Amino acid sequence: MGVSGYKMNRELQKYYEERFSTMGTQGWRDLMEDAEAMLVSTNSLDGVNDEKTLQFRKGEISILKWLISLKSVSEAAYEELNNARD
Repeated sequence: MGVSGYKMNRELQKYYEERFSTMGTQGWRDLMEDAEAMLVSTNSLDGVNDEKTLQFRKGEISILKWLISLKSVSEAAYEELNNARD
């Protein structure tokens, strides 16, 4: 079930406001810069000699991509919830 017909409650709104507050700090910008640099260096098969290492690398890349996209995904979800009709 989608978010249509769902009006954002106060608790959820506070959750997003706190998240956006964190994402507006210099510390967050520094973290994103570090995560992007880590993604560039990790996103290769260098040093991958077996399946276990490959799976670990895939997990690292997945987490880094999630972290890097967290702000835009959160903004889109917040906007969708905020514009939902009763």
